[in-house]
Amino acid sequence: MRFSVSLRQTECKKRSGIAPRNINKTNTMRVCVIGAGTAGLCCARHSIDNGFETTVFELSDRIGGTWVYNEATGVVNGIDVHSSMYENLRTNLPKEVMGYPDFEIATNDMSYIRSDEICVFLNQYANHFDLKKHIRFNSYVIRVLRRNEKWQVLVKDVASNKVAFHYFDKIMVANGHYHTPNYSQIPNMNRFKGEYLHSHDFRTRKVFEGKSVLVIGAGPSGMDLSNIISRSAARVTISHHLTDIGENIFFENVQQKPDVLELDEQGAFFVDGSYEQFDTVFFCTGYKYSFPFLTVNSGIYVEDNYVQTLYKQCINIRNPSMALIGLPFYVCAAQMMDIQARFIMSYYNGSNKLPSTEEMLKDTQDKMARIWEAGYKKRQAHMLGPRQIDYFTDLSKTAGVVNIKAVMTKLHNESSQCFNDNLLHFREDKFAIVDDETFVKLN
Repeated sequence: MRFSVSLRQTECKKRSGIAPRNINKTNTMRVCVIGAGTAGLCCARHSIDNGFETTVFELSDRIGGTWVYNEATGVVNGIDVHSSMYENLRTNLPKEVMGYPDFEIATNDMSYIRSDEICVFLNQYANHFDLKKHIRFNSYVIRVLRRNEKWQVLVKDVASNKVAFHYFDKIMVANGHYHTPNYSQIPNMNRFKGEYLHSHDFRTRKVFEGKSVLVIGAGPSGMDLSNIISRSAARVTISHHLTDIGENIFFENVQQKPDVLELDEQGAFFVDGSYEQFDTVFFCTGYKYSFPFLTVNSGIYVEDNYVQTLYKQCINIRNPSMALIGLPFYVCAAQMMDIQARFIMSYYNGSNKLPSTEEMLKDTQDKMARIWEAGYKKRQAHMLGPRQIDYFTDLSKTAGVVNIKAVMTKLHNESSQCFNDNLLHFREDKFAIVDDETFVKLN
């Protein structure tokens, strides 16, 4: 496979309206970024561009975050394994929407590429903007505490086991949200004598060789993984309550069932009255937003996977010198993270002035009221999907930053529909961006 990263920096910078680097050499503001994945890298880039003294703490020994494959699962050296990446993963979105606004994933024979190719891209981004010298690898953030108008960050060097305090004016939390498994609670789960596995700990389909597997959940990962593991498993049953999933998008040894009523020692009773035996229950039930390093006085809490209280889903209303990057999902992730970072920097560098606490709370309450009225549940508070363009436009207009190109959300919506309609073959699709409004399908 031919793979290269497009620089096209001069042209793309003109389009994005992003300021040149180091615009304020005299600014001594100290900014902490937690995580060196897709979100953390663009936060660091824009912080440095604004002349801020920037430090990135990254738990692993390399950049890439969730895109880094790690064979280990569970707990290593007392720390939960962060990555949920499995062997030979290919993206479920076309690369054309996965780059940053001014740094694209370039010419490639395919639109749906491997996870290691995303890591190559992120490394090229970091190298181009000279980010690695700002990253402290093998750094486990233990605690973030507001103290004396500063953020005190307690960090452990996992290589040396040394612990040190660091102090910052601003903090950008970019630790991702695909690392803390969420398990649905099924009656009598404790009775089941077979194996349990969450997609977070899935690495290779070989573990299901010859087994009968019950998959819980029909989100993108549940649907995709049902087909993947069916190439090894004897039989796969995917249990869900969705009504718009067709039968012909799965391999022949994958069947659909409604929700599980309860488990017993050998298998599952379903709400339709049927019963089947299984060797393994495989939870594809998503992840929890988790910030174990944030103290109670940070102003952030999570309720039924709704992170509160945030202005525009990213600025901590109670402590606006803290921002959380990348929470919304079903989006063009890197594009969104970049506009969030630029939005936040417009307040950190003084270009814009934040509204009062009361005004920010009202803005958030009004927006969430409309979401609840539309029938969304708390756990769907950060789900955007087709509504993502409205969110990007709100950020753009509010802060006066350049919006995401319309073609990105159009292609994202199209590819998501292709995933649902043609699960077995959607990765064969090839796309090309024509201009800021238009894309074409090449096959």
